[in-house]
Amino acid sequence: NIVESDNPKALFTFTGRKMSNINNGFFLFMFFLLLWCLVHSGTAIDPFSHSHSLETECLIKPPRSNETQGLLLLSRFVEDDSEQEWKIDGNGIIREMAQRIQLHQGNIYSFSAWVKLREGKDKNVGVVFRTENGRLVHGGEVKAKQGCWSLLKGGIVPDVSGFVDILFQSEDREVMISANNVSLKQFSKEEWKLKQDQLIEKIRKTKVRFEVTYQNKTAVKGAVISLKQTKPYFLLGCAMNFRILQSEGYRKWFASRFKITSFTNEMKWYTTEKARGQENYTLADSMLKFAEQNGILVRGHNVLWDDPKMQPSWVKKIKDPEDLMNVTLNRINSVIKRYKGKLTGWDVVNENVHWDYFEKMLGVNASSGFYNLAYKLDPDVTLFVNEYNTIENAKEVTATPIKVKKKMEEILACPGNMNIKGAIGAQGHFSPTQPNLAYMRSALDTLGSLGLPVWLTELDMPKCADQAKYMEGILREAYSHPAVKGIIIFAGPEVSGFDKLTLADKDFNNTETGDVIDKLLKEWQQKSPESQKIFVADIENEEGEVSLLHGHYNVNVSHPLIKNLSTSLSLEVTKEMGQRQVVRVVINA
Repeated sequence: NIVESDNPKALFTFTGRKMSNINNGFFLFMFFLLLWCLVHSGTAIDPFSHSHSLETECLIKPPRSNETQGLLLLSRFVEDDSEQEWKIDGNGIIREMAQRIQLHQGNIYSFSAWVKLREGKDKNVGVVFRTENGRLVHGGEVKAKQGCWSLLKGGIVPDVSGFVDILFQSEDREVMISANNVSLKQFSKEEWKLKQDQLIEKIRKTKVRFEVTYQNKTAVKGAVISLKQTKPYFLLGCAMNFRILQSEGYRKWFASRFKITSFTNEMKWYTTEKARGQENYTLADSMLKFAEQNGILVRGHNVLWDDPKMQPSWVKKIKDPEDLMNVTLNRINSVIKRYKGKLTGWDVVNENVHWDYFEKMLGVNASSGFYNLAYKLDPDVTLFVNEYNTIENAKEVTATPIKVKKKMEEILACPGNMNIKGAIGAQGHFSPTQPNLAYMRSALDTLGSLGLPVWLTELDMPKCADQAKYMEGILREAYSHPAVKGIIIFAGPEVSGFDKLTLADKDFNNTETGDVIDKLLKEWQQKSPESQKIFVADIENEEGEVSLLHGHYNVNVSHPLIKNLSTSLSLEVTKEMGQRQVVRVVINA
């Protein structure tokens, strides 16, 4: 049956079919949905508004909303306004109906549903979109619980137009799931960017109104405020490698743009101790000296790496756990003590959700113990869990946002670790295709629900025709999310050898992607912006109000007609100031 509505975005096809096991042992639950209410009631979750409330939700009753414009809503309520959930049985019996929706290439679709388990322990439940050719596009997941409702979020950015079936997914085929308030919201790319921009205004800026008066409190009409940001709060940085020591052009190019970096390999164990007991920090020390001389912050990458293939060659030969523990503790002590107070953060055990070399050799709590030691050696440095495929690959099953979050929780729960300055690093190695920004936003929501800083730490993408456009979308998505506190891209000019994300040619002329990075650096006021001038007419009007990015500013007050009227001050603009702040400047004249 085909059910149509007056809304051109709402076309649903119900198809009868049965399914069993699909795709690597995962069981997909087609949900039986009675279209009682198409666009008249139910809860439509705006993916942007929810990012403000990052706490993991588990509610006794899912909320309701009357928002209907542009929504595809599937909710179930009876006349007395009580709720009835959709029951999705996974014990080998599949409901006969699947929900089919037509999607259009070029749009972004945000999905949400409230789900709960009817029995059993917590399980991960996800949403999957099955295309007409049978391809499964994973859209997001949530940890569902018994007795309360959790919000499943995600979405899809279709690369072709066509119909899709919306499916629920769980790794446990015996799980019993209930769902309600299922919705899909369509955005054009222009609408999505408008939402991003609106959120950027809210989370990255504060409206500041300047009032300039004489000591008798009368307004200095016609005063001019000149502003220049000296230190931004949000940093878009770039990795560097040893080639920066060999090229003056590379050094000038880098120092003129970026204020934070990480070293690709030069701090890693296999670089600094190629032979047992023979440490050599020459490269890392020289690169750190260059950074310090140019006011560039450095993020440490990495102390240890949990991938067995990424150990120094001599470490791979160690079979005795006690011997391995001794050399590992020596490594931690050596590198953290050497750079204590000089770095903004450390990837302590890199990729310890994907890999478990140290856990297999030294015990299941090895990572937690190493974070504890790192914290004791340098209590002020931020300690990261750093993983790949967490925000960039919705098909990931190992380092999903839920599992990365769980790893951080396990580390912090270890005795002695509760005061660690923890953070989550999402590497962001995107494939050269249209990124799924709806999934990315839901993944950042999950990572941000811990309340810890989230960084994109190794952002890149292989060369492709639309690389510049795709990268701009990813960067804006991260910048518009309140949990994200900074970004480091793995990129550079041609001389640097970054062959995926090349920002300038051999003569340091920008590539198209390089133009995007420079544009964002300027837009986010990091690349030596010109002074911004504001004309202040009087106290009553709002001409003296400006929206300022959070950070530190030098402020100069002058008047074109009053020669001796000039004063300067420093101003710090923070989110703690709220959405509006009044700055009063009193002139001694």
